[in-house]
Parts: sequence; structure tokens; C-alpha cells
Amino acid sequence: MRVLPLLALCGLMTFAACRPDEELAMDGTIVDINNGTDTGGDPNTGNPSVNIASLQELGRLLFWDPALSGQLDVACATCHHPDFGYADGRALPIGVGGQGLGPGRFDAVNDDIGLVGRNAPTIINTAFNGMDVNGNFNAGQAPMFWDNRAQGLEAQALLPLQSFEEMRGHAFDESVSLDSIVNRLRANDTYQTLFAAAYGQQNTINAKNIAAAIAAFERTIVATNSPFDRFQAGDSNALTADQIRGMDRLQQIGCMDCHSGPMFSDFQLRVIGVPDSPQLATSDAGANGTYAFRTATLRNLTETGPYFHNGVGGNLQQVLQFYLAARGNGGPGPGGPGALNVNPNVSRKDLDVEIRNLNNFNNNDVQDMIAFIRALNAPDFDRIIPATVPSGLHPGGNIE
Repeated sequence: MRVLPLLALCGLMTFAACRPDEELAMDGTIVDINNGTDTGGDPNTGNPSVNIASLQELGRLLFWDPALSGQLDVACATCHHPDFGYADGRALPIGVGGQGLGPGRFDAVNDDIGLVGRNAPTIINTAFNGMDVNGNFNAGQAPMFWDNRAQGLEAQALLPLQSFEEMRGHAFDESVSLDSIVNRLRANDTYQTLFAAAYGQQNTINAKNIAAAIAAFERTIVATNSPFDRFQAGDSNALTADQIRGMDRLQQIGCMDCHSGPMFSDFQLRVIGVPDSPQLATSDAGANGTYAFRTATLRNLTETGPYFHNGVGGNLQQVLQFYLAARGNGGPGPGGPGALNVNPNVSRKDLDVEIRNLNNFNNNDVQDMIAFIRALNAPDFDRIIPATVPSGLHPGGNIE
């Protein structure tokens, strides 16, 4: 843990104009993400028969294996690929029936399945979802998806397998999708061996254990050595002058009221009025029809765009300029052509109070804030792609 007090910043950043009544960084203490505490405990670590390393590697193979999809053409990794920060680089994903990878992926069959309705969030650091300002989190109850509809990576892992657009397709009905996948894996001798090695006994292939293995792998995809993290750990040269200014302005403007704690997210549902995607025929009303979506983390954003729940934020400047529009009367921001306006389905009174209370900022502030957001990028996460998967299908599905 490292405190960022005024005097420390004044001493190590000689370029900063420090005054006794002005802080140049977050108020109080920011807990080092590496010192967080899982108050609930990893659901698998308490089971002595589970070999955690084997479980994690099994989860990697399941994550990359198209055998988990109905039509054997898409894997978890299709839309959560390390080349795109374990997202897919697209505004909206193409799951079943797609061909290619990232922004170049296209609908190869032109059927009725269509786009996935929400932007693919990164897997990076989802191990820490729900971490509060004190560094505490509960892995088994961590909020998942843009609308927080699932708790824990285990619950999250099974839902895309059942989703028509994401992975199921026309192969089988949703009611039998998990049973069908389980039966497929049980018929594979390699998976029988791998599950037995991970769980310490035979006949352990079931939906619960599939989810646990994928979740165990996903918890290894962490990136906690950003320039900001190194600064927190005592490296006084880790942040530049503009990054320090950006950190200060994010705090002063009020961004940190929502983007708080070591993950720079409070993980709460908030109505910020993001406009609907022009790629979708209907409006996405978010959680409980309120147009509320979860506060996104600011970590690793430079690798995981486009932004917002539907990917309408094409770059960080467009995203920050949208907040200028949202804090005002909902009209156009200062971005010129292509600037995002507040969703007309969301009235000003329905916007989250933290949005309405944001302080003003200008383009110089935007550039400094982007510089700080880049200081939250840590590229040294696990990017290993298995050469093969037990099904014999192409790892990641039809991504070439």
C-alpha cells in the first residue's frame, strides 16, 4: 500500500506547482491492487482434492475450445482474445456464424443470428471485480456483465454458452444447451483425463466444474504492473507530468466518485445516458429497463476499446467529451462531427447525480486525463494461446 500525500508529490515531481491547500493526486490512500483481500475466498482453493494448476490449465483449454459452442465455430476466446486485451476490438461482437478476428471479423453465413447486443468486456482483472476502496472483494459474488446480472466468474462463464447470438446458435435449444455441451465433453477421452487430473477423481465433467475451470483460468489473467501501480509501489519516475495532472483533474472533476478504488470502478449501476448503437434495431434499456449500466474500470482501456456498453465510444477523447455533453443539458459536446449526444430516452433528471455534478473541464484537461488513463495500462498479462485443444478444432474457432 502506498499513500499519495501532497508533500510526497511535491518532493518527487519538481515540475508540479504544489500549494499547501491543493492536492495533486487522489485524496487519502489508494490501496495497491496487489494487496487486495478476497473476503469470500476462491471457491476452489478450499477443496483439497482440486489441483489448482491443473484446473487453471483445463480452464485455458475450455476457454479456447469451440467444442463449447453449439455449432463448433466459436469459443470464449473468439470475443476475448489476448491480441485485443481479452476483448475483441469491435463495438459489438459477432459470435456464432462469424469468420475472422477482431475488427475484421464478419458474418460468414448471413443468417438470422446477427450481432451480440453488447460490447465484449475484457477478461483482464475480472478476478478483482467488485473490489472496494479498501481493497476488499468477494470472488464468488463479484458483479459480472454490463448489467451486473451474474455474481462470480463461475456464474458468468455458463451464460455465453447458452446465448443464441454468442455461442449456442441453432444447434440446440437453450434448455438443453449445457447438457449437450457436457455430453460432448464426456465423449472426449482427453477431457476425461484432464478433468480427473484437476478434480482428483473420475466422472467430474459437469456444468458446474466446466464453469469452475474457466473461472480459475480467467482469474489468472491479471495486469497489475502499470506505471500507476509502480508509482504506488515507490517508483517516483513511473508517472509523467501530464499523467500527474490528469490524475489530479480526474479527482477534481468528480470522475473518481464512480471510478474509485484500486480497480477505478465502484461496480455500481449508473445512468449516464450513452446513446444507442446505430447497429442495433432497438434501444438497449440496460438493467431493469432504467438505462443503467455498470461503471467500467479505467484499467487497460488503451487495449480494450471501443468503449461503453455498446461500443459507441470509438476513442478515449470521444468518451471524455461525451461526459461534457452529459453534465450539461444533454446537447452536443465539443467534439465536432461524430460527437456523442445523450440518449434521448434518458431525461436529465434520470441521469446519475454524479454525472450531473461533474465539474467543468476543457480539451487540455482531456489530453491530461487520457495520459493518466494510459498510465493504468499494464501489457504484461498472460497472452498464451494453446497450439491445440482437446476437440481437435481450431483454437478460438473460426478466427482466421
